[in-house]
Amino acid sequence: MSRGSSSAFFSLLLLALALTAHATPVVQMRDSLVRLQTAKRFNLTGTGNLLARDQARVHNLRARANAKLTGVPLTADAVISVPVDNQAVDYVANVGVGTPPTTYSLLVDTGSSNTWVGAGRTFVQTSSSRQTRDRVSVSYGSGDFSGTEFTDTVTLGSGLTITGQSIGVATSSDGFDGVDGILGIGPTGLTVGTLSPDTRSTVPTVTDSLFAQGTISQDLVSVSFEPTTQPEVVNGELTFGGTDSSKFTGSINFAPLTRTSPASEFFGIDQSIRLGSTTILSKTAGIVDTGTTLTLIATDALQRYQRATGAVFDNATGLLRLTQAQFAKLPSLFFTINGVTFEFTANAQIWPRALNTAIGGNTNSVYLIVGDIGTRSGQGLDFINGLTFLERFYAVFDTANSRVGIANTPFTTATTN
Repeated sequence: MSRGSSSAFFSLLLLALALTAHATPVVQMRDSLVRLQTAKRFNLTGTGNLLARDQARVHNLRARANAKLTGVPLTADAVISVPVDNQAVDYVANVGVGTPPTTYSLLVDTGSSNTWVGAGRTFVQTSSSRQTRDRVSVSYGSGDFSGTEFTDTVTLGSGLTITGQSIGVATSSDGFDGVDGILGIGPTGLTVGTLSPDTRSTVPTVTDSLFAQGTISQDLVSVSFEPTTQPEVVNGELTFGGTDSSKFTGSINFAPLTRTSPASEFFGIDQSIRLGSTTILSKTAGIVDTGTTLTLIATDALQRYQRATGAVFDNATGLLRLTQAQFAKLPSLFFTINGVTFEFTANAQIWPRALNTAIGGNTNSVYLIVGDIGTRSGQGLDFINGLTFLERFYAVFDTANSRVGIANTPFTTATTN
């Protein structure tokens, strides 16, 4: 089938990855949509905390961006290590690799762009597997992997395959207990320097490949997550090549990617934040990232937020803590993105109270999911709208048009937590 005819045929074909813990993958087809149930993972058995893990990731994101901008390879001393193994809340998708495919459970990450397997389940070579001459290695702050780059057939649903997709096969990895690797769907430029000897080459993401092979008509991926008070619940969807109008309300507000470095190396945007009428963070650059659990803001912004809310730092969880009385008076946060303001309600700002003990907290306290990014504002990456933000808003990562879209959802004002 030619690219033109296949593009027309598949223009409505969207890959959806519905996320539920420990669920058997089930593909559902309705109205030309392909839906694949996968898992939301609460892996909270480590000795660290969510904030420490997220801050380690931020440090690594900055180091990787600076290495790319300066042309100086990322060195071991540019990456910090913290004791945060197995301390994560993330989303995983079941992805098939090979012919016939072996299914791997991969973390969904818009903050990196290499797709790789082998952290848990061993890579199975088949007739479609081709080893390249390149070694591959990527560090993520709270984990890393190294191995060999292959090309192979990748399956992302019933009949939805990518031929010749470049993937890494790990020979060593750290920090990925319980999963098999990463589905990297960030900007392709993040793959520069991950291969050796082809250090200047890029690796196409699965989104890029789906578009190049005519399977989808637009080079973008949309993300829908939902807040939950229990690990085992269907609460998310990835849509490749378009948007799912059933997952958002109103219109999608698109913002151009920021030009401020290092946020510009990722899916970065400009935004400002206020708490009620109090300015918390003036317009500045940051990123939207599925690989970060919390909603992080610059240190000075967090200090203003803490003073305004009356929260205290909780040593057990690493998060800010409120009393029930303080929570009852907590105003909404307002995120202004490209002239449109989005309300982040009091309920959206707290960790699900039914899951307090999972992060080392107590059942009677209220913990805030707004945390310290680790540096003061003006550093070019002053916020991260992480999973806790994305559970309230629909997001479109539009590579072709260099923009990020945000829309309200039925869960924007939910009182789930």
